[in-house]
Amino acid sequence: MVAEWESRTEALLLGRKTYEIFAGSWGVWDEDAEGLQGELTRRYNRIPKYVASRTLTELGWRNSQLLGPDVPAAVAELRARPGGEIRVWGSTRLARTLAEHDLIDEYRLAVYPLVLGAGKKLFSEGFPLSRLELVETRALRSGVLINTYRR
Repeated sequence: MVAEWESRTEALLLGRKTYEIFAGSWGVWDEDAEGLQGELTRRYNRIPKYVASRTLTELGWRNSQLLGPDVPAAVAELRARPGGEIRVWGSTRLARTLAEHDLIDEYRLAVYPLVLGAGKKLFSEGFPLSRLELVETRALRSGVLINTYRR
């Protein structure tokens, strides 16, 4: 499933924390690794990475650049360019900013068969009203449901 999604990914759009996690893993892992790890490492190292951050001034992972202070305008410009999908992984504050400016076309949500009492919520209090249509549901052997919604 992830490999299928990522085959269409032309760029990553990341918040600071997610960027630091990804740069410290995909950015340093061996591109010749077997399987999905090697595939994603090669892809992520080659595609552009756009980072929303108010604190970072330099990015060490190749093909990475800061979006600047007006993130919604920068993302709107990226979306206007020709190309494939721009993927956001994690980055809940960034997702909220993008949703507030109607800059998210599709949500792909993985629902795990696990109940947690606390944690960070994607759709937290104050999240902008979003009218979404369920366009696909996939059940994985693990019991995880992948739901795809479009605005």
